[in-house]
Amino acid sequence: MAAREPRLIRKIAELREALTLIRRERKRVGFVPTMGALHEGHLSLVRACKTECDCTVVSIFVNPTQFGPQEDFERYPRTLDRDLAGLRSCGVELVFAPEAREMYPPGFDTWVEVKGVSEPLEGVCRPGHFRGVATVVLKLFNIVQPDVAYFGQKDYQQALVIEKMIRDLDLPIILRVLPTVRESDGLAMSSRNSYLDPESRKQATVLWRSLCRAAECLRNGERRADVILREMRQVIDAIPNARTDYVALVNPETLQPVDAITGKTLAAVAVRLGKTRLIDNLLLEP
Repeated sequence: MAAREPRLIRKIAELREALTLIRRERKRVGFVPTMGALHEGHLSLVRACKTECDCTVVSIFVNPTQFGPQEDFERYPRTLDRDLAGLRSCGVELVFAPEAREMYPPGFDTWVEVKGVSEPLEGVCRPGHFRGVATVVLKLFNIVQPDVAYFGQKDYQQALVIEKMIRDLDLPIILRVLPTVRESDGLAMSSRNSYLDPESRKQATVLWRSLCRAAECLRNGERRADVILREMRQVIDAIPNARTDYVALVNPETLQPVDAITGKTLAAVAVRLGKTRLIDNLLLEP
């Protein structure tokens, strides 16, 4: 039997109407927010949602408010037809793909700021990024009103920001953060990997290799953060084309730097290869 085509919805009112009918049947609604250019990482979230919920909603929206002036909003990959094919194979019921003016009508000027966990790491490198993320995600939550929302660990800080927003604003949503999906050589799957030329693609494994070096140091008994960070940087610095935005060992709940690894610790890296910026992370535990 052929997979059913997902219902593509462009308007907020239409999606709300469709979901009202679903809720009347007391169905559990799961939600996977994306910016499209879907890969196996996204689809792993979709499949988990399909397993755990009665109805799966996927949003595809390249959110302009989370991109800075010099960032890649215009060239961010947009592959709606291919995305719909992938979602069809997963059995997704509803796909919400609004235009920017639907989400941000003329006169829009309300913003969500999540203090604390949004400020280090990506918050330093991409000012205003998490304001755009939190605002659009809260809007999507209000539109979809899911029982469960699914995010990936690759964007660890983003998931932490969303978790805090859900908690602080008493949103009746369960947050599920699922493991990063990787290529066979360790590179974290990302829509931005499509920017990489063949040589940069080979070099991009440096993020994962630097994280693995941190884990290796820990296994060998090293606990001092400065020593482990130096080892991680040496791995990255060996790639002439790589420019480091940050290499960090931080508390996984606050994202504040640690002096030594005495409990669960997040190793996080952000590296630029040419014009492509990639991030990755790994939870370490002695």
